[in-house]
Amino acid sequence: MTTSPPTDRQLWADAAAGNQDAFGTLFDRHAKAVYNHCFRLTGNWTLADDATSATFLAAWRRRRQVALVHDSARPWLLTVATNTVRDERRSLRRRLSLLERLPAAPPAPDHADAVVERLAEEEQMARLLAATRDLPTAEREALALCVWSGVSYADAAEVLGIAEASVRSRVSRAKSRLTRALAPAHAGKEDR
Repeated sequence: MTTSPPTDRQLWADAAAGNQDAFGTLFDRHAKAVYNHCFRLTGNWTLADDATSATFLAAWRRRRQVALVHDSARPWLLTVATNTVRDERRSLRRRLSLLERLPAAPPAPDHADAVVERLAEEEQMARLLAATRDLPTAEREALALCVWSGVSYADAAEVLGIAEASVRSRVSRAKSRLTRALAPAHAGKEDR
């Protein structure tokens, strides 16, 4: 004796009572039809897949509230799928409308320019440091204090234990030597 497979109405009643296998059987019976219906509504396989998932999730959540009138769950599932696709389109239109009303974001700064500038500064500083190594120690100290660190000549003189005029003289000589030492590097760049 062969038994006929249960109807959708029987499976739905079993699923409403908590039988997950019954709902799985309903899914197996109707997932392809729901998926194809969603594809026809969206024209997109990925959106159809999402809508199919959302349809069966809604069916699972509402399984205790909905009683099937006919023996097939397919018409009800296709209606839920249609509403799911429509709701997603409506939601997408609202999001796009909201985005259109937002002020345009200011253009993002190009960090490449900052990187190039920073590398150029580092290269220039490396040349300057190399040139200052050739300066006498006294001139290098006076230059570092007064020019690079902004210490006044009077304060530098006090720290170094020399006259302010001597500090000024050392800074002047250091600047002159550096200008001569770095001049060929600048001239080479201008020729390029």
